Amino acid sequence: MDLEAGFHQKHVKKESWKTVLVLAYQSLGVVYGDLSTSPLYVYKNTFEEDIQHSQTNEEIYGVLSFVFWTLTLVPLLKYVFIVLRADDNGEGGTFALYSLLCRHARVNSLPGCQLADEELIEYKKDGGVGLAPESNFGSRLKSTLEKHRVLQRFLLVLALIGTCMVIGDGILTPAISVFSAVSGLVLSMSKEHHKYVEVPVACIILICLFALQHYGTHRVGFLFAPVVVIWLLCISAIGLYNIIHWDPHVYRALSPYYMYIFLRKTQRGGWMSLGGILLCITGSEAMFADLGHFSQLSIKIAFTSFVYPSLVLAYMGQAAYLSQHHIIESDYRIGFYVSVPEKLRWPVLVIAILAAVVGSQAIITGTFSIIKQCSSLGCFPRVKIVHTSSEIHGQIYIPEINWLLMVLCLAVTLSFRDTRRMGNAAGLAVITVMLVTTCLMSLVIVLCWQKSVFLAIGFVLFFGTIEALYFTASLIKFLEGAWVPIALSFIFLIVMCIWHYGTLKKYEFDVQNKVSIDWLLTLGPDLGIVRVRGIGLVQTELVSGIPAIFSHFVTNLPAFHQVLVFLCIKSVPVPHVRPEERFLVGHIGPREFRLYRCIVRYGYRDVHKDDIEFEKDLVCSIAEFIRSTSGSPTKVNEDPENDDDKMMVVGTCSTHSDRIQMNEEEDADNIETAGPSELKEIHSPPTIKPRKRVRFIVPDNPEIDSGAREELQELMEAREAGVAYILGNSYVRAKKGSSLIRKLVINYGYEFLRKNSRPPSTYALTVPHVSTLEVGMIYHV
Repeated sequence: MDLEAGFHQKHVKKESWKTVLVLAYQSLGVVYGDLSTSPLYVYKNTFEEDIQHSQTNEEIYGVLSFVFWTLTLVPLLKYVFIVLRADDNGEGGTFALYSLLCRHARVNSLPGCQLADEELIEYKKDGGVGLAPESNFGSRLKSTLEKHRVLQRFLLVLALIGTCMVIGDGILTPAISVFSAVSGLVLSMSKEHHKYVEVPVACIILICLFALQHYGTHRVGFLFAPVVVIWLLCISAIGLYNIIHWDPHVYRALSPYYMYIFLRKTQRGGWMSLGGILLCITGSEAMFADLGHFSQLSIKIAFTSFVYPSLVLAYMGQAAYLSQHHIIESDYRIGFYVSVPEKLRWPVLVIAILAAVVGSQAIITGTFSIIKQCSSLGCFPRVKIVHTSSEIHGQIYIPEINWLLMVLCLAVTLSFRDTRRMGNAAGLAVITVMLVTTCLMSLVIVLCWQKSVFLAIGFVLFFGTIEALYFTASLIKFLEGAWVPIALSFIFLIVMCIWHYGTLKKYEFDVQNKVSIDWLLTLGPDLGIVRVRGIGLVQTELVSGIPAIFSHFVTNLPAFHQVLVFLCIKSVPVPHVRPEERFLVGHIGPREFRLYRCIVRYGYRDVHKDDIEFEKDLVCSIAEFIRSTSGSPTKVNEDPENDDDKMMVVGTCSTHSDRIQMNEEEDADNIETAGPSELKEIHSPPTIKPRKRVRFIVPDNPEIDSGAREELQELMEAREAGVAYILGNSYVRAKKGSSLIRKLVINYGYEFLRKNSRPPSTYALTVPHVSTLEVGMIYHV
C-alpha cells in the first residue's frame, strides 16, 4: 500500500479527485480495520450479562438506538467534522494536540528550547504563534499556563495518560478482535469442545501476528484495503438481508425515543450495558491518529460514504435478527455469527479473521508510532526503532515493545478467555483516550483557533457528557476486566514520568556545570592540548555553552582532534523539520580555535538518517557556514546563553544546489579558481595513501577570503582523517540531602531504565564502535 503518496499529497492544497479517492480507498485498510470489526462483539458484550434475562424488542431497539447515535455523534460529528481539523501540519493524535498547545502557549516540557526553533516553517504553519489576534480570555489562559508550572505538568500528564491508554488499546484490541473472530468456530462444534479450540487458535494467530511484525506491512499492505472492503460489504449485505427477512420495521429503532425507553425499563442494568455499547466506536481515534498518512478529505469520504453506512446496516441487521429470536439457547447465540445465514458462516468466518488481523495490525503499528513520538519528546526510554520500509512513511518496528505487547496480549487472552471481560477492558481504554482528546481539543479551540470560550465549553459539555456517561459505565466494571487498562496505564505512566523527570534533572545538571567561555579563551588556539588529525564529534544535550564532559576529557587525556564539533541532536514540538532548516551551526570562540556547535533538529515524526549520510550533511553544513560567514569578523560571545545570536540555519547538501557541495571521490590535489560564471574547487593537499579524497565545490559568488579558504582546507583534511564520536556515559545519582522519594526515583528508577534502554550514543544512527569513545561522568542531581 503506497502510504507515501498520502503523506506527500496531504500538503497539497488542491488535490485531484482521483488522488483523494485513491487515498480514501487506502485508508480503509489502515484507519478503519479496528472500527469495522466492532460488530463482532458489541451485541454479545451488551446483552451477555446485564440485560440478557429480560430481553425484549424494546431493549433490542434501545441498544440499536444507542449504537446508531453513538456512531453518529462521536466518530461522525466529533472526529470527522471537528477533531480532524486540529491537525499539527497534517499529523494527528494525542501528541499532535499537545504539540499544538506547546507552541501556542509555550508550555513545552522539552529541554533545550530556543527562540530559533520558533522560526521553523512548520512551527508557524496552521495557526502558529502570533498568527491571529487572541481573545481576552485566550490571552489570559495562555499567560496562566505559561506562569504556572503545575498546570504545565498537568497538561503533560494528561497527554501521557491518553498515550498510555493508546498503548493499552494496542494490547487489548488484538486480543478481543481475534478472539471474537475465531468464536465463530463454536457454532460448528459442541460446547464441551469449543473451549479447547477457541483459545489455542486465537493464541496461535496472535503469536504469528506479532512474530511477523519485523518484516513490516509494506509487503502485504496492498491486501489490507481489499480485506476491509470485502468485510464491510459482507456485513452490510448480511445486515440488509436480515432487515428484509426478519424485521423490515427495525428502522424505527433509530429514533432517540427508544434510548429513553431502554434506560427507563432497564435502569441500572441498562446503564451498565453502556460499557458494551461503547465498543461500537473502538478504533474511532485512529481516524485522527493516522491522519499523517492521508488527507482529511480522504478520511472523511471513506467514513461518511462507506464505513458509516455499512456499520449502521450491520447493526440494524443484527437487531432485526435478535428481535425475532428472543430465546437464547447458549452463551454464544447472541454473538455476531448467529445472525449470519448458515451456508455463509465458514466464508464469513475466514473474512472476519482476516479483518481482525488487519485491524490488529493497524493498532500495533499505531502503538509503535506513538511510542516513537514519546521517545522523541523525552517521555519514554530510548528504544531501538527499525524502519521496515525505505519508501513508505511511518512504517516502523520496535522489537522490545513488540514482544512486550505480545506477552501482555497473550496473558489477557489466556486469563480472560471471554469477550465480556476483554470488552470491559478495551472499552475503558478507548473512552479514556476520547476524554483526553476532548479536554485537549477544548484548549486548542481557545488557544490555537482563537475561538470563543463558550464554544470550547459547549464542546466539552456536549461530548464530555456523552463520554463521561460511557466512562462511568466502564469504570463500574473495574473488577470484571476494567482494571487491566488502568493497571497497564499506571505502570507505563510511572515509567514515562520517571524517565522524563530524570532527563530534565540531568539536563539541568549539564546547564549548571557547563564550562565558562573564559576558561576556553585562556587556553589559546591549541586549547593547551595536542590537536590530532580528524573531526571529533562531542555529543551533548546542551544548545549553548561548553559541556562539562569536554573539560573532564581534556583534563584526563590532553589530546583532541583538529576540528571539534559540539553536536546536539534534539527534537522540537513539530511533526517534521524541513531539510533546509535541519542544522543550526555556529563558532565557539574565535575562528582559529576550530570549534563549532551544530544543533540538529528533528520533528517527532521525522526519520533519522544513517551515519554515512548524516556525517556528509554535517560536514557540508559546517562548510557552508564557513563560506557564508567569510569576510565577517568573528565576535566572541562572552555570554554562552546567547549562542542563538551568532548561529546560522543551514540546510542539507541536497536542499540547495547553489551552496557548497562535497565530493569524496578520488581526484587531483590542487586548488582551482574558476571564472565568474563557473564553480571553483578547493582540493585538499596530497597525503600518503589516503583512505578517501575529499573536495568541496564552492560557488564563486560571493568571494571567500583566505581565512575561510584555510578553514575549509583544514576541515577537508580532518574529514579525510575520519570522524570520531565522543559520547558521554553518565551515571545519575541523587545528591546528598535529597528526599527518600527522589533517591528512589533517581538512584533506582531512572538508573534501571537508563541501563536497560538504548544508549544515547546511537542518535538513531549506527555509530561504528571503532570510532566511538565514551567518557564516564557521575551526575549528582
